[in-house]
Order: sequence, then C-alpha cells, then structure tokens
Amino acid sequence: MAAPPRTLEQARATYSTNGELMWWVFMRVSGLLLVFLVFGHLFANNIQIDAGTIDFAHVANRLSQPGVKIYDTFLLAFAMLHGVNGLRYSVEDYVQRPGRRFWVKVALFSVAGIVFVLGTMTLWAFSYEQMGDAVRALPNGG
Repeated sequence: MAAPPRTLEQARATYSTNGELMWWVFMRVSGLLLVFLVFGHLFANNIQIDAGTIDFAHVANRLSQPGVKIYDTFLLAFAMLHGVNGLRYSVEDYVQRPGRRFWVKVALFSVAGIVFVLGTMTLWAFSYEQMGDAVRALPNGG
C-alpha cells in the first residue's frame, strides 16, 4: 500500500483525480435525486389517483406520454447505477481473491446491463397506446 500523502498539495494531487471519489459523490447525489424521483413516482401513481383503479388501460395511457417515459428512464438509470455501485462496494469488501472478485464484478455488471437494456426497451420499444386500444377492444378489456 502506498504511503499516505503528507502535505495538502500531495493529498490534492493524489485524490483530485481519484475515480472512487467520483463514485462517492455520485452515490450521494444519486441517492438524494432518487428520493425525489421515487416520491414523485409514488405521488403520481398512488396518491394523485386511486391506486385500486389502476389497470392496463391506465398504465398504457400513462406510458404513451413521452414525459413519463423520460421520467421512468431516469428513475431506472439512477436506481440501477446506485444499486450496482453499492453492490460493487460490497464485492470489493467481501470477495478477497482478485480473480474471483473480477469475475463476480463481470457477472454483476453483465446482469445489471441486461436488466437496464430490457427495462429501457420495455419503456421505449412498445406502443402502449396500441396495446391499450387492443386491451380495450377485448370483450372484458375495459
């Protein structure tokens, strides 16, 4: 392990370009942002309307709006990055062998990337308006 910096200038030179410092700041900012995003999501879905009346038609109408898709994409992205970075910290702390730690992180990042891509595709690739029209056209669809 390298010797700790002895002067303020050495400390600034050592830690000003530290990638871990960037992730530390990101965790604080994203955590605060996630509080507002999650409570906004809860307000829009559970308080502003009666949660008992939510059906596919309501979700399809809601997700056909681009602003809602953008909002949900930000919520997904920040939640995924925040959670995966927290798991990365745990992997760094508890997986001692470097080779095993590498492969655990590869698996973690791969699963997170797949979940993010699938979630984003679900939000943006489907026409919820057409799906909602198809559900409403069913005999008991709404």
